[in-house]
Amino acid sequence: MKLNLKDLNNPQYKEHNYNLPQYDILEMRANTKVNPEWIHFGAGNIFRAYPAKLHQFLLNKGLTKTGIIVAEGFDYEIIDKVFTPYDLLTLSVILKADGTIEKEVIASMAEALKFDPSFDNDFARIVEVFQNKSLQIASFTITEKGYELQNSNKEYFANVLEDFKDGTKNPTSYLGKVAYLLLKRFEANKAPLTLVSMDNYSHNGTKLKNSILDIANHWLDNGLVTPEYITYLNNDVSYPWSMIDKITPRPDALVADLLAKDGFEDHNAFVTARNTYVAPFVNAEEAEYLVIEDNFKNGRPPLDKEGVIFTSQDTVDKVEKMKVCTCLNPLHTGLAIYGCLLGYEKISEQMKDETLVKMTEAIGYKEGLPVVVDPGIINPKEFIDEVINVRLPNPFMPDTPQRIATDTSQKLSIRFGETIKEYQKLNKVNDLVVIPLVLAGWIKYLMGLNDDGVKFEVSSDPLFNEVYPFVENLKLGDSVTTDELKDLLKNKAIFGVDLFEVGLADLVVSYFNELNKEKGSIRTTLNKYV
Repeated sequence: MKLNLKDLNNPQYKEHNYNLPQYDILEMRANTKVNPEWIHFGAGNIFRAYPAKLHQFLLNKGLTKTGIIVAEGFDYEIIDKVFTPYDLLTLSVILKADGTIEKEVIASMAEALKFDPSFDNDFARIVEVFQNKSLQIASFTITEKGYELQNSNKEYFANVLEDFKDGTKNPTSYLGKVAYLLLKRFEANKAPLTLVSMDNYSHNGTKLKNSILDIANHWLDNGLVTPEYITYLNNDVSYPWSMIDKITPRPDALVADLLAKDGFEDHNAFVTARNTYVAPFVNAEEAEYLVIEDNFKNGRPPLDKEGVIFTSQDTVDKVEKMKVCTCLNPLHTGLAIYGCLLGYEKISEQMKDETLVKMTEAIGYKEGLPVVVDPGIINPKEFIDEVINVRLPNPFMPDTPQRIATDTSQKLSIRFGETIKEYQKLNKVNDLVVIPLVLAGWIKYLMGLNDDGVKFEVSSDPLFNEVYPFVENLKLGDSVTTDELKDLLKNKAIFGVDLFEVGLADLVVSYFNELNKEKGSIRTTLNKYV
């Protein structure tokens, strides 16, 4: 079996229980060419595993006649190696906790384009799509970094500064190009549009809006656009908030082997020059949640028919806080830190470790649930139940603590800081035991020494060079004082709170010293406190 349009008639697909598209793919693509309704920016694994799969359901049921146009604006190699050679098809592999897998050929992508003016034809086509009144949605999975216009010192990136001066003619930054597309739509017909960030961070729609308007207002100041364009961006373009939850790890060799045994030939994964892990297939967990603020200016596909929840902005906010601050992300981060420290390479293997399970349960049930934000549409305890009992132990989920430990300095604030603040309001900070232990574990993690005293590679982090000096000269067995770590522990940008102000600095340092006492101290300390 090969992944192309011609070979979809291969009887082996059905023999091996591969679900196939139930619609006329060429007709769908022709319809999309004339009346595009949805363009998505970011051609990575999460898009192919979730939004593209959702849209296939609508096409199968005859609920829509057009597909998704996907535009990649960061790693153009993905288009050349994952989309074009396979006739824009992808294979979705859902890894279920019961050990079974569900395989489906996804064909809902109608076009795959490179999002940059240097690719003349592709960029011209994207402009044409934006000028078409039929376009309803432009959605994004470009990672949180994709929305940033400034570095950590609040200085605009060089390409953004160039766009302030020349972006209405030759945009170069990611959101500068998006603002350019919106300008072209405004100039063509002023048709309304909705921009949906599907990236996993708080108030994503507002961040997207603010960045777009920042660029546009600089254009206004420089006499490049009229005030009416700013009014259009505020009144005729919407930026709904969303919460997305679906674990989509890198392509896994075990999955590739299973596909090869079926006779599926196109299973080879590769790493692009920009360090993106991709393959003609995507593997993902079965559980999935997508909650979107129901604020659409030009219509939307009926994704609620396939489980997407459209609701108020306030409810989206509550769902996001429930997940990110209490019910999933803190559990993941705790496991990632201690998984690396204890030498684990799979999250599912960690969930066979009684001590790590107890730690995870304490983070969620004992310390998280008492202050959880209840959104009403999803039960927080049931959500944690699913995470701990189904999602994390899933042996078919090839997710690693090393991947989840990436950018941890950017995650601690929202994943633990908000809970600490709630305990502070209740004057119960002293009740926290395991969350401070996770924070201490992260400081120990920065040393890059596991529980056997062996060096390991710390996952990439934008603040590593800023935080590593606090532990750079420490050796196994060394202890520190709160004063030596003062500037780190007071950093609200990292922890969300000043750990001195809330009264946790001494505890975190005490935990760190126990963790760093000798070989085996990480396990001993965990056993002692969880």
